[in-house]
Amino acid sequence: MIPDGTLYLPLAEIAAGIRARRLDPVELAEAYMERLERHGPGLGALVTLTRERAIREATRARDEIRAGRYRGPLHGMPYGAKDLLGAEGYPTTWGAQPYREQRLPDAAVIERLTAAGAVLVAKLSSVELAGGFGYEQANASITGPGRTPWNRDYWSGGSSSGPGSAVGAALVPFAIGSETWGSIFAPAALSGVTGLRPTYGRVPRRGAMALSWTMDKIGPMCRTAEDCGLVLAAIAGLDAMDDSTQDRPYRAADARLPARPRIGVLKGNAEGSQAEVRQNFEASLAVLGQFADLVRDVELPEYPYNAAASIIIDAEAASIFEELVSSGRVRELTAPEDQIGGYPGQVVLAKDYLRAMRVRRPAGEAVDRFFVQGRFDALVHPTWNTVSFPATGPFDQAYSDLTYGGEPISGASNLLGLPGIAMPNGFGRQNLPTSVALTGRAWSEPTLVAIGREMQRRTDWHRRIPPGY
Repeated sequence: MIPDGTLYLPLAEIAAGIRARRLDPVELAEAYMERLERHGPGLGALVTLTRERAIREATRARDEIRAGRYRGPLHGMPYGAKDLLGAEGYPTTWGAQPYREQRLPDAAVIERLTAAGAVLVAKLSSVELAGGFGYEQANASITGPGRTPWNRDYWSGGSSSGPGSAVGAALVPFAIGSETWGSIFAPAALSGVTGLRPTYGRVPRRGAMALSWTMDKIGPMCRTAEDCGLVLAAIAGLDAMDDSTQDRPYRAADARLPARPRIGVLKGNAEGSQAEVRQNFEASLAVLGQFADLVRDVELPEYPYNAAASIIIDAEAASIFEELVSSGRVRELTAPEDQIGGYPGQVVLAKDYLRAMRVRRPAGEAVDRFFVQGRFDALVHPTWNTVSFPATGPFDQAYSDLTYGGEPISGASNLLGLPGIAMPNGFGRQNLPTSVALTGRAWSEPTLVAIGREMQRRTDWHRRIPPGY
């Protein structure tokens, strides 16, 4: 029997045990599936347990490793996938009632993880349609509210709610989430895990639900920055059937720390945050300052990032889900605001969409010059300006002393497809986690992972275990 403490170890440490044959992949898969069955429903994290597939894949991994055919650090490693990713033989619900019985072949990312020897143990919950219709409450999924394992009265974050809470509660050692605008960063922050948002085009989206063709990104959610790099190495790179991808593979060995990283601190980026978020952010700056040069009060070039991103998502989602809206089946969605949230996108003017698209090139060039001229290896900012919100009631009524949630440069980073990594950095109200994030220049994931790894080497927030799990 594998003790629960082992299941909380970072992926890299579990992988070492598998390779040395101290950990059996079948026993490991069974242990995680037992936790998924025991805790997954209460956290609103579990959609489908993929038991038959998991045992088959784990058995094959065990046999290959015993025969000396070790594929790498994900060989025999259980994982969960956000239920926007197709997995052969199981429903892919997109978190939404109209698609509850939908079945799709393996997504490209699932194919790549299978090739790396990873073991799919579960499809994990998502906010319905990845939140594209403007949900305003945690109860916006066929699985009910996602709940953070740190306090089940509070939300786990969206739209990758299941991956966030499942990794946070050690129901899986890693999970695959997706982000169009904050959907990896939010659950990483609110569930106390590490999440990596890749550069747009780094990871193929084939076989995944589309919300915005020009903004969707798929990435790992893990315990540590190093773990995120190990997973990214397996899923990144050109896909001949996904013309959004580029020939940009990722190698874990490339994550080398610059001699003295130069990190920009965005001006006013903690203003409006809860006091504990500000305090923990300053503590994170102190840790970074031990091995990096911090440049305070830097400002991004001024462009309408948020407005452009909003118009693009509305227009592209309206096209993708036109049939759902026009058929009236949109009324089957769970959240009342989602039942009507798809209609405004149907009337976005072509001239506004084109104007928003035209903003991207000069904005992207300006931000790239900003990184180059400032010689910045990364920007640092709070991932989210509050701790989690109650799992019941509207988000905007959660805290009367500030507007709810948000990443200070989320609009810019997602509009421009920039990579970022979010990491736990302490606790705030109700023993809920806070988080710090790094955003980098396009294709700078190796540097972000290296900085994150060094930061986590000097702290232990990523090793904290939520009570009761």
